[in-house]
Amino acid sequence: MHTEFCDEVGNEVPIFAFTHCRDVVVAVSKAGGMGVLGAGFMDVNQLREELDWIDAHIGDYAYGVDVVIPQNYVGRDEDELTELELEEKLWAMVPGEHLAMAQKLLDDHGVPPWPETGRPKIFGWTLQTVMPCLEEALCRPKCRLIVNALGTPPADVINRVKSSGRLIGALCGKRKQAVQHRDAGLDFVVAQGTEGGGHTGEIGSVVLWPDIIDAVSPLPVLAAGGIGNGRQMLAAMAMGAAGVWTGSLWLTAEEADAQPAQKESFLNAAVDDTVRTKAWTGKPARVLRNAWTEAWDRSDTPDPLPMPLHGLVTADAMRRSEAYASSGRTQQVAMNICGQVIGQINDIESCRSIIYRMITEYLDGLEALNHLMPPELREDP
Repeated sequence: MHTEFCDEVGNEVPIFAFTHCRDVVVAVSKAGGMGVLGAGFMDVNQLREELDWIDAHIGDYAYGVDVVIPQNYVGRDEDELTELELEEKLWAMVPGEHLAMAQKLLDDHGVPPWPETGRPKIFGWTLQTVMPCLEEALCRPKCRLIVNALGTPPADVINRVKSSGRLIGALCGKRKQAVQHRDAGLDFVVAQGTEGGGHTGEIGSVVLWPDIIDAVSPLPVLAAGGIGNGRQMLAAMAMGAAGVWTGSLWLTAEEADAQPAQKESFLNAAVDDTVRTKAWTGKPARVLRNAWTEAWDRSDTPDPLPMPLHGLVTADAMRRSEAYASSGRTQQVAMNICGQVIGQINDIESCRSIIYRMITEYLDGLEALNHLMPPELREDP
């Protein structure tokens, strides 16, 4: 299971865990994989707090940070504006009917109001908001890689990360995007099939992985989307992947800080309970289907706004549904990001147990394949 990319990043096994939970980052890295902290919903102050904790608990192990710099978004050309100026300009573009619809959905499902007054801050989905977070990550010696979740990062960002001695990669959902990543000088790409949670394209993993691997070879490709056990990992590695990028796998881990009601939603979900929708961020993202997604996807309701405007509409719902996950019928309007593989995840395990289980399943699957070969061609166990 050891690949050349493992040597580059310092992993024992090529398992990368995308997570919004700092405890999972530490546990996965200590178990031989690499935890990657998703910073897309954090401002620089929260990220600093999370990275301080990780640095204090991870020992000599490495980790990564995932940021969100969309290649295209409303306000992309407003480089001269400060973060506060851009935020004010974007808020002025949000129609009242969208805010009213979001508020009504929360009220109808008994979600308690946020205790503080004032508007929620914009997430790190613009250059102005993400650059302070990026600089915070780059001052951490144990942060080994940076990943961009949406599109090829700007050239100055790529150069900034590479000059710091770290690796930089980005997710993609089609060959064209992967080639753009390669040509821009990225160190690796993450090929995410439509089965994956969060922002995804429309191409299935089994088709996407080899298409991208063939297109950008020898650039390392991490396979994402639909990986919840060692057999699925074996399939990805057999196609030439340098490792696997996993996310849904860690949502119900012992170390995950989700509230019990949210974990219960994930544990009870079937493989057909997710939907790819613009209802939360303005870009297609796979989440658990619920009253929120159905409401925004109806033809008789306002269409979701483009990113990052729709993030302003949903920011209050995101924080309230997370804080009050067990109140009223909050889970019906909660943003539960996950992939289709969530239907295979039915137990709560420690991160170390998940890593070891995947390794065991991988090896068992490899042995089963080996036994399909004629005896004279089988490799020794």
